[in-house]
Amino acid sequence: MSDTAGASSEQPGGRRALGPGTGASASGRGRARRRRRWVRGTGFTVAAVLVVAAGAGWAVYLELDGNITPDEAAAAELERFEKERPTALVRDARNILLIGSDSRAGEENRRYGRDVGTERSDTAILLHLSAGRRSATAVSIPRDLMVDVPGCLRRDGTRTEPVFAAFNTAFERGGSACSVRTVEKLTDIRVDHHVVVDFRGFKEMVDAVDGVEVCLPEPIDDKDAELELPAGRVTLNGEQALGYVRVRKSLGDGSDTDRMERQQRFLGALVSKVHSNDVLLNPVKLYPVLDAATSSLTTDPELASLRGLYELVRGLRNIPTERVQFLTVPREAYVHDVNRDQLAEPAAEELFDRLRRDAPVVIARGDARGPAAENGGGAPRAKADGGDTDGDGKGTEKEGAEPSGTPSPAPTFTGNTAAEDTCA
Repeated sequence: MSDTAGASSEQPGGRRALGPGTGASASGRGRARRRRRWVRGTGFTVAAVLVVAAGAGWAVYLELDGNITPDEAAAAELERFEKERPTALVRDARNILLIGSDSRAGEENRRYGRDVGTERSDTAILLHLSAGRRSATAVSIPRDLMVDVPGCLRRDGTRTEPVFAAFNTAFERGGSACSVRTVEKLTDIRVDHHVVVDFRGFKEMVDAVDGVEVCLPEPIDDKDAELELPAGRVTLNGEQALGYVRVRKSLGDGSDTDRMERQQRFLGALVSKVHSNDVLLNPVKLYPVLDAATSSLTTDPELASLRGLYELVRGLRNIPTERVQFLTVPREAYVHDVNRDQLAEPAAEELFDRLRRDAPVVIARGDARGPAAENGGGAPRAKADGGDTDGDGKGTEKEGAEPSGTPSPAPTFTGNTAAEDTCA
């Protein structure tokens, strides 16, 4: 698909970002490299295990603290555009952008395809931690969602022009800083922190917790993914889990929607596993989890230490798994290309507004019902406040009838939680 350049936005003056590129990528070509790992549940996983890190001893603390790579280049680029960025509205609430890179750079990642020198955000999740850490809400951003990507700094030091393109283009054009700025333009939500991870870290994290159990409605035999699994409850190791969350052709309807929902269910199972006493209270199992979790992180400098991570998530282990929620940003088919997505309004803005204000986000599985809503683009695929789903798994909105003068209830979004049993 060819990108369509949008109107150029004013580029503020100021110093040039340090080093080539605009922040973390998993290619190993910019600054702040080392061991960049891909695990969609990293934010939750680290949260669940770091709260007990204080008992691991000073030497272990130093080792684990040194595992984390600070993303200095992205910090410099974001500072350059500080005046354009949204203002946080709630003091203690935090928003973290989790970016899963599809980089093939490095010996381990090269197994999954040829390294062509570029990478995109294979997965992007905006994780909202409520003030007081009462809940955690993870919002998946489809990689094919059409968005305004700002002018960004390339690895070679040149700048791109603003463009209207698929979301994963942002990471390819300008690394983590470009992805952060694109999310902020899309949602008007301040992104406080970001984490970049890749394939290898995801596998190590799953292996560190002795695998994650999933429920398969039918057997899987996918030669491309090298995945052969029986139906029913199956405990996946790291390699199997990577294939499971990435495969499209042999599972479900083959859509990216189906894959995102599968990823969310897997994340819920991973959070539940790490949250269990079996991991947190077993010193033999705890250290490899801590090591895998911290080694898989390239983060903004403020977050790039055990102390920084601990301060962020120290209350997260007290969140019940039913309040760890997963959903996908409300969207519908893009009017000019059915293979792309666009935001479904007003559902998307309702979600973003609640996250900005740290208001509760209500999640329901399946046929949830919400308030009256107009279909953002007239397409029946809009995944709105508790709509039905069409054959591609994207919801259709339903109009409600609230009595005159009665306050509207909080909108309900279709999603799942970490407490759900996928075999139930």
